[in-house]
Order: sequence, then C-alpha cells, then structure tokens
Amino acid sequence: MVRIRPFRGIRPARGKEALVAALPYDVYSREEAKRAVEGKPLSFLRIDRAETQLSEEVDTCDPRVYQKAKELLEDMEERGDFVQDPVPCCYLYELTMNGRSQTGIVACASVDDYLEGRIKKHENTRREKEEDRVCHVDVCSTQTGPIFLAYRNQPALKELTAKEKEQEPLFSFVSEDGIGHRGWMIRDSETLQCIRKAFESMDAVYIADGHHRAASAVRVGLKRREAHPGYTGEEEFNYFLSVLFPDDELMIMDYNRVVRDLNGLSPEEFLKRAEEIFSVEKLEGRKYPEKKGEIAMFLAEQWYLLTLRPEYEREDPVEGLDVSILQRELLEPVLGIGDPRTDKRIDFVGGIRGLEELERRVHTDMEISFAMYPTSIEELFRVADAGLLMPPKSTWFEPKLRSGLFLHAIEMY
Repeated sequence: MVRIRPFRGIRPARGKEALVAALPYDVYSREEAKRAVEGKPLSFLRIDRAETQLSEEVDTCDPRVYQKAKELLEDMEERGDFVQDPVPCCYLYELTMNGRSQTGIVACASVDDYLEGRIKKHENTRREKEEDRVCHVDVCSTQTGPIFLAYRNQPALKELTAKEKEQEPLFSFVSEDGIGHRGWMIRDSETLQCIRKAFESMDAVYIADGHHRAASAVRVGLKRREAHPGYTGEEEFNYFLSVLFPDDELMIMDYNRVVRDLNGLSPEEFLKRAEEIFSVEKLEGRKYPEKKGEIAMFLAEQWYLLTLRPEYEREDPVEGLDVSILQRELLEPVLGIGDPRTDKRIDFVGGIRGLEELERRVHTDMEISFAMYPTSIEELFRVADAGLLMPPKSTWFEPKLRSGLFLHAIEMY
C-alpha cells in the first residue's frame, strides 16, 4: 500500500508561473546559476541557489546561504508572488516536449513508505549532496524541489487525469527551452479519494529522478520527529513533495560517456581489444544505437557501431544494463576507469545534448566517446524491485520538472 495525500500547495500567483519556474538546482554550476538569475528577480533559482545573491567568498554550503533562501522565500510570499491554497489539494502537472506530453499527479508521498521500501530507489546518494538540501529544506521549512516518481500505469488514473484536464488550467506557458507547462488543481473530495485508493492498491512506486532530494526530505522528517516526540504521523514533515507519472508516458534518454585518453593504447590497439567483446562496424556518419546491446563510439574522427557478442550478455538486472556492460568490458579493464564516480578521466553527457556534443568533447578535451542506447523504464523497475542499484549516470529523464511551481510547507499547522 502506497500512501499519497493532498497538501496545501504554495504556488506562484496567477500569471507569474513562467517568471518563477526554474530548472532543478543541481543542473547548474555556481557560475551558471549566477548567470541564469541575472535580470530575473522572480526566478525560483534565486531561492534554490541563494549563494547567487551573496558575494563569491561565501561558500555554497555556508549557513548564510540557507538563511538567505528563507528570506527570499518569505519576501516573495509577503509581496504576494506566492499564494497558498486554503485547503489540501492534489494537482496535475503536464509537460510537453517535441509534441509528446506526460502528466503527473502532484501530491505528497510518505516518509514511512520511503523508509519501508515502498518508494523504491535505484541509485546511491552522496552524504555531502544530501546535506545541502537537508539544510535548505530545514531552514526554509519548505520542500522546494519535487521528487520525480513513477508508477506502473493504471487505467483508472489515466481516465481520471484525462477528465480533470478538460477543465481550465491553473497555468499554461512555454519555457525558454521550448517545453510546455500546464497545471490543474484537484479539490473534489471524491476525486481525491479515488487517487488515494488507486495508490493504496499499488505495492510500490519508484524514484525516477531526485534521489538526493528524496533522501534529504526524509532526513528532515526524521529530524522533526525527534524534535517532536509526540508526533502523530499526520504532520506535514512526515510527507514530501512529489510528482507521480505513469510509466508509459515517460521518456528516458541516453546518458553517454566521454573518456580523456586511451590508457596508453593507440586507436588501433583499442579497437582490437573492443573486437574481443563486440562486433565492430564502421559507420558513414553519426548514428544512434538502435537497440539494446548496441553502442555508438566516436574515435579518431570515425564513428563505429559496437554490438555485444551474445556470449557476453547477462540476465542479472544490473549486470545486463548496457552501461554496466560498457563499464565491465571496456572502461575498467581496457581504459582503466575503476570507479566512474570519482575518476577524473571520465565525464557524462546527457542525451539531450546530442551526438554533436560527443564529437565536440573529443575535439576539445577528450579522446573517445560512447553513445548509449537508453535504459528503459522497465529495466529501472527491475533493478529497483530486485533491491539493487544502477551504475552512476544510467538514466537521463526529459523534460525536467520545474522548481517553484508547487511548494510544500512542512511546519506544523
């Protein structure tokens, strides 16, 4: 049984949504974030990355950064840039990219479901990255970045969503990157009950994106429980802001690899090593891999298609992933990339940047690039259901959820 409940959403005042909405805080470096908020006084990135409003000598994780975030949020609330709905609601959030739409239910998920494994994860988190968002949420007493959850499609929820979308949306705008954003409010008690029951019938939901935000929200919830030993479980800090999408509407893009050198090998020597594991075909130009088991490779001004030989396939949910195969068969034994989390010789490029970016990196600071066939949502579910973890940078979801469109206050009220 998965527990999902409505909440009193804090939202941009009508007409200000496009000015407030911002990409997730962690897609930017500090310098990029500072440039992104210039001339945008309502951008939520100012709150998510409040160091952009302080001098350069202030460290990103300095306590003054989180206090500044709190001040900025309170200022926007006092000015009326944000409004809070008077009663608990659920919401719908639709994103449209290149003519393809996905619609999620915005609601609060349970800290206990996370702790007890009904909200399943497929990635490890790093404590230092968690700590930043723990401080941000705790000081602001508000969850500002939604966790992207996925569930196996249910016809009843699909029908409910379609019916609700016949109503006038709360907001509708196209962001600078061409992504369409629309939202609706669900207040009807019978409809909210249907949503609750639909999720109660599920054994689990899955974190698609936002593992660090989820872990941080849970840690703050546990901290608040410790501070309030008489808690009942109904307090807002026992729940965290989420957007839940059906699996059949989601798109996972490729998450590609670039490596700085060939570990002392010549291109010819590397190709010979690759041919022991893959059949290697020269391509006439750029070409994406078309199925699982294929990898496109750019080396010495030439694109190649690598196709895994059948004897190297694996049934294990993790070992059978294409990113695992590349790491196990080429990156570690041939190129010497032992731990891709820490090795400075490897970098990762989201599929949204295209094959041109892989070529550009080889022409500038890298020597070889690998374009992967995207991990499927069913592979993600298989790994999570088995209680296993994917290699780092296995999935790249597009489009990205915007921060600032829905906020969840966790103070007791």
